[in-house]
Amino acid sequence: MSEGLNIIVCIKQVPATTEVEIDPETGTLKREGIESVINPFDEYAIEESIRLKEKYGGIVKVVTMGPPMAEQALRDAIAMGCDQAILITDRVFAGADTWATSLTLARCIDKLKPYDIVLCGLKTTDGDTGQTGPELAEHLGIPHICYVNRILGIDNGVMRVTRALDDGVETLESNLPLLLTVTKEINHPRLATLKGRLLAKRAEIKKFTLKEIGGDPKEYGLSGSFTRVIKVFTPSPPVSGEVMEVDPEIAAQKIFEKLVEIKVI
Repeated sequence: MSEGLNIIVCIKQVPATTEVEIDPETGTLKREGIESVINPFDEYAIEESIRLKEKYGGIVKVVTMGPPMAEQALRDAIAMGCDQAILITDRVFAGADTWATSLTLARCIDKLKPYDIVLCGLKTTDGDTGQTGPELAEHLGIPHICYVNRILGIDNGVMRVTRALDDGVETLESNLPLLLTVTKEINHPRLATLKGRLLAKRAEIKKFTLKEIGGDPKEYGLSGSFTRVIKVFTPSPPVSGEVMEVDPEIAAQKIFEKLVEIKVI
């Protein structure tokens, strides 16, 4: 691995608040006038990409899809230590669900070949689906491992990682190229330095539009999405429970009658 790794990290710019509104016609977030930041889960992917570069050498390219203002998220990633940035931006891409988003990212990443590793955060704070990473790997035709909490190493083109599941920890290995989605337990993201911020301010942000990506416009954005957000609402606060002071010998019967009454069973 004398030439180092070619690493691509995918990030997203998300609202810095939970108080968001949905466009009733398109079912998409209204982002105008809302402060945005790098998706917090993506900061762990950025940090891990930089650590891999520091250990094995190579280059880190950071990619995002969004409106022109998403350029700031890319500059923040460069300030942390990424080397190059690509903004996928075109009105055609607006309103995309996870399927259309992952397809758009895949078409862009295909233009950035060769690559060894694609890193994504576990999920986004605005969508919370965790679908984009695995879907992206499927579009790219490469293996993927989710919930990665530690990278053990790379040897002869094979990466070994661990991931935490509900019933234990798995140790897995896969040939490169490989896509990983990482959890918050994998590292502690660094803060940008003053030198990094100065570099980021002057950095060139390469822009990919439909012209560079290619394909039918109907494959992208809202028209290429298989899902739509119909309604977003805040759940009602839970109602306080009922305390029954009864003899333990008849408690089970009383609980059963109550569950029947409220149609749980």
